[in-house]
Amino acid sequence: MKLSLFIARRYLFSKKSHNAINVISAISVCGVALATLALICTLSVFNGFQQMVADLFTNFDSDLEITATKGKVFNAEAPSIQHLHEAEGVALMSYSLEEQVMLIYGSNQLMVTLKGVDDRFREITHIDEILYGNGFFRLHDRDTEYAIPGIEVAARLGIGITQSDSLQVYAPKRGEEVNLADPSNAFVMRSVQAPGMVFAVNQRKYDSEYVLSSLNFARQLLGYRSEVSKIGVKVAEGANPDVVQRTLQSRLGKDFQVKNRYEQQEDVFRIMKLEKLISYIFLTFILLIACFNVVGSLSMLIIDKKKDVITLRHLGASDRLIGQIFLLEGRLISLFGALIGIVLGVGLCLLQQHFGFITLGAGAAEGAFVIDAYPVQVEALDVLLVLGTVLLVGWIAVWYPVKLLTRKLIQSADEKD
Repeated sequence: MKLSLFIARRYLFSKKSHNAINVISAISVCGVALATLALICTLSVFNGFQQMVADLFTNFDSDLEITATKGKVFNAEAPSIQHLHEAEGVALMSYSLEEQVMLIYGSNQLMVTLKGVDDRFREITHIDEILYGNGFFRLHDRDTEYAIPGIEVAARLGIGITQSDSLQVYAPKRGEEVNLADPSNAFVMRSVQAPGMVFAVNQRKYDSEYVLSSLNFARQLLGYRSEVSKIGVKVAEGANPDVVQRTLQSRLGKDFQVKNRYEQQEDVFRIMKLEKLISYIFLTFILLIACFNVVGSLSMLIIDKKKDVITLRHLGASDRLIGQIFLLEGRLISLFGALIGIVLGVGLCLLQQHFGFITLGAGAAEGAFVIDAYPVQVEALDVLLVLGTVLLVGWIAVWYPVKLLTRKLIQSADEKD
């Protein structure tokens, strides 16, 4: 074992001449451990919320989504699109067409996003898990077209889940200008039935804006034949979504964009990542303050070990060796504090993950939140990041003070000699 490390380890665990130094050292370790625990728990909570939101969107979004880089629609019957079915890792593809329309029910009207989907939409998403009502998922039959609204759309229009009255859908005619004398001629109107169902993604973006219809109905309303605005892709079981995404992107070229689940909701996850980064930065500053306790502990230790330094110098120890002893002492305090904090933080997160003893709102009505307890998810990269941060901050915090104090101690020893 390296001599400086051996002596630093002995100084850390041995009894000092003043018991207060042991107490201060223990407080320093606890301070670093608590800051580390806070970092682990905070980052894990953000991971949990991010995974929870991703799971919510999974019910409505496909594994991968293909859109055009220019324009709102593209031809789904183009050879380059049809050949994608044969790509390795692609299990299923579903076409959809989206556009802003006006929905009228009785005396109520609302601007919504009409999303026309084909029959495979049910297979590439988990839409069945977020349907509520007395009916079942259907968008068309032999004679009738149906539309399933988001739960907030249904509430704002006054549509009941047992309602069978028709909804009127208005969309502007393609390529026609509005005649102010008779503006109604510039719009197409179609009627659809409410099947007694609503969907609830628990995300305002969908619940308050989207209405599902069949792809055929959307094309008739909007005046399209084979055009679509998006293609949803279900990745085959066992296939790597990232690999499939790169394969599809290389086949389609720059005219199309292939997005994964996170990229489909880029704005939401960007905000969550930014919040996680800001929390990490603030907690790192708290960690830095905690590391100054280590400086106080080392200061007391250096004063306590003045006689040992004189003895080591008489035995031939260099100034560099003496400085390394106390520098390693500070690093060991940071290391033990980090390890204790990581163990406690990971343990606390695992307990929360399995038992959920920290709830989102004490006394809140059941079902008031999407989940009852704070979600957590421990990631190995976060643990390594926290460990590296604690060691780096600890080293930076003690380097100059230890160097300065050691120099003064050596000068004092020289004067006595």
